Amino acid sequence: MTAVDRLNVLKTYKLYVGGKFPRSESGRVYEVTDSKGKWLANAPLSSRKDARDAVVAARKAFGAWSGATAYNRGQVLYRVAEMLEGRRDQFTREVADAEGLSKSKAAAVVHATIDRWVWYAGWTDKIAQVVGGGNPVAGPFFNLSSPEPTGVVAVLAPQESSFLGLVSVLAPVIATGNTAIVVASENSPLPALSLAEVLATSDVPGGVVNVLSGRTAEIAAPLAAHQDVNAIDLAGADEVLAKDLEIAAADNLKRVLRPQPVDYTETPGTDRLTAFLETKTVWHPTGSLGASGSSY
Repeated sequence: MTAVDRLNVLKTYKLYVGGKFPRSESGRVYEVTDSKGKWLANAPLSSRKDARDAVVAARKAFGAWSGATAYNRGQVLYRVAEMLEGRRDQFTREVADAEGLSKSKAAAVVHATIDRWVWYAGWTDKIAQVVGGGNPVAGPFFNLSSPEPTGVVAVLAPQESSFLGLVSVLAPVIATGNTAIVVASENSPLPALSLAEVLATSDVPGGVVNVLSGRTAEIAAPLAAHQDVNAIDLAGADEVLAKDLEIAAADNLKRVLRPQPVDYTETPGTDRLTAFLETKTVWHPTGSLGASGSSY
């Protein structure tokens, strides 16, 4: 049999929830097309139930992931970059189709995305030195501030930058010890769903990242209102949707990162690393010695 005689095996894309690849609970799918309207694949159309399942998985994974050492998280994230490096050709094709780029430009985007992931992996054991430390106080006390993860974070991936933008908003969330529910780009979800396969075959524990595809507004609404979601990044929401989600998020005082114009090709800085961190401050007596009042 020659190559022209066989039928191609089409890829079935699935959600990624709790380290597994379920189909949407509703059984629905929707067509994904390239920039010229050519059919690429059927992607799962997530339901409110899928969103709730993703929150449960993210909460279950939070304790172990946030409790891991920062150095260990960095090693795990670097392993993801290694896996991405080995699948550059696949992601180049998917980014080219999703964003209407030439092969060379799509390859440049993929290279930048892998570099971005490595960049955030390197920050895991350094961010505490930037935003934490000892505080001078007028008294015989040690006063120390240290950053801690916020918790479960819902991330609306950028709509236009389907891979570089996705990694730019996801990587800092999990690098700092949070767990994430990612709502992939509505029109270009395939790079995000393929990234889930990389996460599943690397060392990232199941539930640390959960990836949903479908209608952004439909999935984001229950996440913004969910009482067990601690924060939400509205990068992929338009102005009207962002306003509605902010109102819903206020019910349990979620931390909200509002959408803003971002050039994802620029060096990102530490803003997204600190966006979903809380500061814990501890006072401890130094211990006065003797009647003279001397202390150590």
